[in-house]
Amino acid sequence: MLRALALDLLCASSHAAKVQGVLALDLQAPLDPGLVLQPTAPIPGREARPELVSPAQLHKRSVATTEGRAALLHALAHIEFNAIDLALDIVWRFPGMPEAFYRDWLGIAREEARHFSLLAAHLETLGYRYGDFPAHNGLWEMAEKTRDDLLARLALVPRTLEARGLDASPPIRDKLRHAGDLEAAAILDIILHDEIGHVAIGNRWYRHVCTERGLDPVAAYAELAECHGAPRLRGPYNREARLAAGFTPEELDALPA
Repeated sequence: MLRALALDLLCASSHAAKVQGVLALDLQAPLDPGLVLQPTAPIPGREARPELVSPAQLHKRSVATTEGRAALLHALAHIEFNAIDLALDIVWRFPGMPEAFYRDWLGIAREEARHFSLLAAHLETLGYRYGDFPAHNGLWEMAEKTRDDLLARLALVPRTLEARGLDASPPIRDKLRHAGDLEAAAILDIILHDEIGHVAIGNRWYRHVCTERGLDPVAAYAELAECHGAPRLRGPYNREARLAAGFTPEELDALPA
């Protein structure tokens, strides 16, 4: 069953095994939406590297140097690896949703695995590997905060943390392009294109759950963000990408400057 397989892959401690397993997923295989699953190993499965530290301990490096570009690409690869885990986690953790919900998120997991593979492969051309730099655990920490409420997970992961990637990707891409790393810039274009679709899926299912619970999506989001300590958003925003990802003009106008 696909949901049980998602849990197994989430628990996999080998980076390579997890990525390869996700890329090999048959999204049309049977799944049991009502099955209540329990992990039999720590989640998420992780290798010893990269070392996880607080964001304040991560040093900024100039992308004018090979090491600086590698550190930036490593940070992006770590985000994509966490995004694999987040997609797998939402599949097994929350039973009782329509089958399309689980297939959507498994499709997202597969695209995140492709993003990670592209970044990791390019990182190796610079003489580095995933795990060579420290990283922070912010994305997974939000998964922990929202583990008991699907609506909170949808509001604060795809609609908040992943949506921030829509804003951040173009300036990062431009920085890499200016540094002469055209291949890395092209990978960022692929990621931005796909992430618009991922955030759109998050928006669609967030509104689905709001409708089921009789909640106003805008008011519910503000309450969930405050309750779970969501990071404060700051502009500039990629308004075009956010509109394409399903945010309404009302929601965009409500964003802090």
